[in-house]
Amino acid sequence: MEQQPFEQMLTGGHPNSLGRTVEAVDAVLAQPTRLAELYACYSSADEVVRLRTSNAFKRIAATEPLWLVPYIDRLLTEVASINQASAQWTLAQLCGTLDSFMTAQQHEHAVAILKHNLEHSDDWIVLNMTMQTLAEWSAADADLQGWLRLRLDKLSRDRRKSVAKRAQTLLATLHYSKEQLH
Repeated sequence: MEQQPFEQMLTGGHPNSLGRTVEAVDAVLAQPTRLAELYACYSSADEVVRLRTSNAFKRIAATEPLWLVPYIDRLLTEVASINQASAQWTLAQLCGTLDSFMTAQQHEHAVAILKHNLEHSDDWIVLNMTMQTLAEWSAADADLQGWLRLRLDKLSRDRRKSVAKRAQTLLATLHYSKEQLH
């Protein structure tokens, strides 16, 4: 039986639906050699295909993070350069999942990308996911925590309740962590 190409599998349907994403994930989990084919869908001209590719990579990372280690540099360059909210928010999640597999240089690069996205994105999901990953990382990085504290303070007054609430919650956690250190 001939396998359907992932780009064809991930296109069509309602733009906010998963479409056949879970089916694509299952195909990669059953045949890991197809991961490169799935990754190639990040360069699709179809925004929906890129969104579903991001979702599929996030799902694969949750079960088989080691499979994505060879893709870390490409995620931090190629995927980070995609000007699409879904690529940015799933990149923040992927960075959080893959952080323990990153080199110090890759981690530093990831921090720079996430800082940039936090400062320049207006998408509520990008902001929420990026805040979360940076807050987790700031527990071990006082400089990052200081930088993040200022951004969270600003975002805690955001017009969108989900962004403001997440920023307030994370800010309280950072304050709590700071008090625990003294």
